[in-house]
Amino acid sequence: MLLQHMNAVEGHLLEISKIPANSGHPLHKGTPRETFIREFLEKHLNSTVSLGSGEIIDCNSQPCESRNQYDIVIFKRNYPKLDFGGSISGFLSESVVATIEVKSSLDKAGIKQAIQAAYRAKQLSRNIIKSFHTGYIPPAIVSYVVAYDGPAKMETVHGWIKEVYLELEMIEPIFQVGQDRSAMPSPSLDGVYILGKGFCNFCNIPYSFLTPEILSQQPTIRWEIANCSRGSLLSFFLNLTVITNNVEAAWLDPLPYLTQFRVEAINFAY
Repeated sequence: MLLQHMNAVEGHLLEISKIPANSGHPLHKGTPRETFIREFLEKHLNSTVSLGSGEIIDCNSQPCESRNQYDIVIFKRNYPKLDFGGSISGFLSESVVATIEVKSSLDKAGIKQAIQAAYRAKQLSRNIIKSFHTGYIPPAIVSYVVAYDGPAKMETVHGWIKEVYLELEMIEPIFQVGQDRSAMPSPSLDGVYILGKGFCNFCNIPYSFLTPEILSQQPTIRWEIANCSRGSLLSFFLNLTVITNNVEAAWLDPLPYLTQFRVEAINFAY
């Protein structure tokens, strides 16, 4: 049932994405397609998280400094956010579970932009006080790309990722036999999904096609690459389900955000 439903929704997304294709400005093509993905997520993700658009800040962020704009931010409902107006928000890094970049047609330039944005998200400081947790907790902010079109083979996308990493001198983790992969974050992107064509997933999540048998023979594998006319949306949904379907007793430590907060005159009384 889940497979058939997600395959049908994937086909529906591809069909309705043709509607804005007749517009004459790239923004008028991309914005509706981004909305289609947002609506899918709002209808299918669990209620512990919410969606927004905007930038991510941490305790070191400064006013007016350059920051990335993220198409879709998945954040925990029980954390605060800053309202900048026009449905654009500033999200505390501690609250962000994942970022999603939506592309009408994916090319190498788009992959490079997404890699740089994902890398910056993962570099942000996070000040969280933790008590306990159960379920999978990602080791860092997770970043995905969802595209409506792109190269015919996902191996091309994987090749772009490798080329950009080499260009930016970005180093991927080296996995060892028996190592806990779930504790090792990707340096940038965690997954790329091209609807109707396939997906690439970084292999540090419990849900994976990477079986113990494969791992025993090739323990250093980092990516799973699939070419498929249907299944990209299901893989995307399952990964999002894994990273949001957990229980964690954790809360924001606000003190690092207050290092510049000073009051000239303050009194204390009984």
